[in-house]
Amino acid sequence: MNRYRRRTLALELLMVAVAAVIGFPVYVLINLAVRAPSDTGSPIRPTTSPTLSNFTEAWQQAGLGGALINSTIVTTVSVAVVLAISSLAAYPLARITAVWSKGTFLLIMLGLVLPFQLAALPLYQTMRDLGLLGSIWALVLFYAGLQVPFTTFLYVGFLRSLPREFEDAAAIDGCTPVQTFRYVVLPMLKPVTVTALVLNAVAVWNDFFTPLLYLSGGTQQTVPVALAGFFGQYVSDWNLVFAALLISIVPVLAVYFALQRSIINGFAGGLKG
Repeated sequence: MNRYRRRTLALELLMVAVAAVIGFPVYVLINLAVRAPSDTGSPIRPTTSPTLSNFTEAWQQAGLGGALINSTIVTTVSVAVVLAISSLAAYPLARITAVWSKGTFLLIMLGLVLPFQLAALPLYQTMRDLGLLGSIWALVLFYAGLQVPFTTFLYVGFLRSLPREFEDAAAIDGCTPVQTFRYVVLPMLKPVTVTALVLNAVAVWNDFFTPLLYLSGGTQQTVPVALAGFFGQYVSDWNLVFAALLISIVPVLAVYFALQRSIINGFAGGLKG
């Protein structure tokens, strides 16, 4: 029989304190997002007459509709390309022990060491020559190259921890390397795939510098760029600013709650591997 001890009480109080610290900014965000602009009271004081008009005005004035669509397209396509390329590249790099395999892996890992700011100007000139400036497909091409080294590193580390017996059995049954990867290896990569998906999606969705650089001068923009322009134009109306921030968070939260079980299991399995 477990007894309720002082240590248990201390842990519970600690968890309550951590929850309060994490929840306080969220409370302020929601509290100000539903507060009328004429109410200039303390942001900590609960709003007595909440209104939803802030969300309508923020949606129209910041152009969040198009920005959300652009961010969704860029994030979805970029992450799909990164996962496909990285998983296919990681399989031979993890299983082949030749010198060229190790050299190729080290070459790919240079992408983790070198900051992408070193190539910002050449990449900008390349996008300009390709006629992609002002287009969201420039962002897809950029993210597809930027995130591949890190994602390949995750896949290689996970693959090296997997036993090779299933692959040997598939080869004995007559499967080609491509068939072995598709039907045997790929299902076992689900934990690290979910981990890589979440990490890449968050990085792409929240990135501000790259969309600001490649979409400047065009009509298309992503959510971070739209919010930055909103701050500059309506800096004094914080109620609309917080409403816009809350709108930008909703899609991410919706995806998380829809895939909560898979994300938690994926993180647990991916980090363990």
